[in-house]
Amino acid sequence: MALVALVNSTVNAQKSTINWLSFEQLEDSLAVKQKKVFINFYADWCAYCKKMDAAAFKDKEVIAKLNSDFYAVKMNAESKEAIAFRGELFTNKQLETHRNPTHELALVLASRPETPFSLPATIILDKDFNITQRYFEYLSPQKLLSILN
Repeated sequence: MALVALVNSTVNAQKSTINWLSFEQLEDSLAVKQKKVFINFYADWCAYCKKMDAAAFKDKEVIAKLNSDFYAVKMNAESKEAIAFRGELFTNKQLETHRNPTHELALVLASRPETPFSLPATIILDKDFNITQRYFEYLSPQKLLSILN
């Protein structure tokens, strides 16, 4: 009986969090099955990023929608790690020159020609990995859910 309770508890815990992937895991997943992609770029100092973590990414409807219809990736935009993705190696080339260095992969996917890179940055791609939407603002649970639908 205790084992059944433990299994049910584990299953319920898994459903209450987003299944975040790394870019490496995303590439493996896309090779197996095409699916829309949701990418969230954040930084540790970003107040609105933390607010999205506390509200939008804890919302049960948002979690269910992301886990069922999307591959979800969350990446620190200031990461120092080299990331191999789609046959290219992306690094943070701003480490030596910027106070808040932005990783190359974040710049490639979330840059806008008219304004500098800003956080939080949320990118949605179709199943063929074409960018369909970009948001550079705090997204409430309600607004995020309407975007995902």
